Amino acid sequence: MARFKRRTCLGLIALVWTVVIITLGLKSLTPEDTSLMSPEGGDLLPERKKDSQMQVDDKTDPKPEHSKMVDSSQLRKDEEVQAMLRRFPPPNYYLHAFYYIWYGNPKFDGKYIHWNHPQLPHWDSKVAQGYPQGQHSPPDDIGANFYPALGPYSSRDPAVVETHMQQLRTASIGVIAVSWYPPNTQDDNGDPVDDIVPLLLDVAHKYHIKIAFHIEPYKGRDEVNMLVNVKYITEKYGNHPAFFRFRTNAGKLLPLFYIYDSYLMNSEQWAKLLKHTEANSIRNTAYDAIFIALLVEEKHKRDILTAGFDGMYTYFATNGFSYGSTQKNWNSIRTFCEDNSLVFIPSVGPGYIDTSVRPWNFQNTRNRINGKYYETSLSAAMEARPDFISITSFNEWHEGTQIEAAVPKTSQTAYLDYLPNKPTIYLEITQKWASIFGGERRKWQE
Repeated sequence: MARFKRRTCLGLIALVWTVVIITLGLKSLTPEDTSLMSPEGGDLLPERKKDSQMQVDDKTDPKPEHSKMVDSSQLRKDEEVQAMLRRFPPPNYYLHAFYYIWYGNPKFDGKYIHWNHPQLPHWDSKVAQGYPQGQHSPPDDIGANFYPALGPYSSRDPAVVETHMQQLRTASIGVIAVSWYPPNTQDDNGDPVDDIVPLLLDVAHKYHIKIAFHIEPYKGRDEVNMLVNVKYITEKYGNHPAFFRFRTNAGKLLPLFYIYDSYLMNSEQWAKLLKHTEANSIRNTAYDAIFIALLVEEKHKRDILTAGFDGMYTYFATNGFSYGSTQKNWNSIRTFCEDNSLVFIPSVGPGYIDTSVRPWNFQNTRNRINGKYYETSLSAAMEARPDFISITSFNEWHEGTQIEAAVPKTSQTAYLDYLPNKPTIYLEITQKWASIFGGERRKWQE
């Protein structure tokens, strides 16, 4: 009997060691870092605090219970979607693109919106007299120097949103930063857009794309209604699987908000919202987030730090237009951010031209040079070893920064195009650099 127990014990020990060896063997086959293209994430940002390195969080829908019957047509549909997704390169969740949902047309909106953008007068009335003023008249005459392959579309059109998500996946873009105004508010030339967000989230999720919010300088923006609006976004959209969040080492899930023209509020106002020491601070509440300020002038670096922001981005696609958008400054900006535990997100673009809406603004035009301007911008961003790279833009057609597919157009209006390249050339360039960025991030983490 004692011998039997001893043999049984030895057998159990052998079994345990076998399991351990197999487990270690399988673990050794796992890639060391899948964070660069995978929504599972890895070390994402420099330490703001010891416990605050972050990773992209991607909650997947729970699998149906085995006891429930699964509709065969739905299974076929799911299989078709998965087959389609396998044809795309993986999304890079460290590559963000600014995305605009303010476009409309008669079919979906009862009128053209933004495509009929007015030609804005110069602030000097004498200069303004030398340039045309008036409204564009779509569909042949639109407020853009390029013409979209989809024509003057509506941002409410599900087919357009679907095509956009396919283009984004072609480019390996993992996150879109959606230009957002609070409910019942809008920009000077558009209509309210918040009701478009649910459609956008649903289609983005289908393509494994995440959505962040780019909060615009709506009328009357201050620290009080900013808190109200962050709460609104988080409560209404925060549980959607396409809502972009980070998971901290402490286990927190935090969204990211880009704040456009953040300098319009002073540091003292922002501090009331963003500083831990303030009584009405958003910090350590259910609505805490990563807040990214717009860096325009050099002095804004210190203002952003004083205000309690978590990082800065540069937005403008015109190299030299501002201190922040001047590429030769990016390395020093990055150093400032590292020294102060801030996130740095340089913004790159394929070029800039807005003379369809600002006919006097030739000095800020940046020629695309058949993609060379874009590649130079991406290379400069990579040299700065940023936490993320943002793209200005996917579809800001008024300023000619779009990477969305464009086509030649013959009409009374003279349009630029991407020739001799394909309509998708800037999506292809983006995908190439998304892959390079992923590889470089792996090296930086070694």
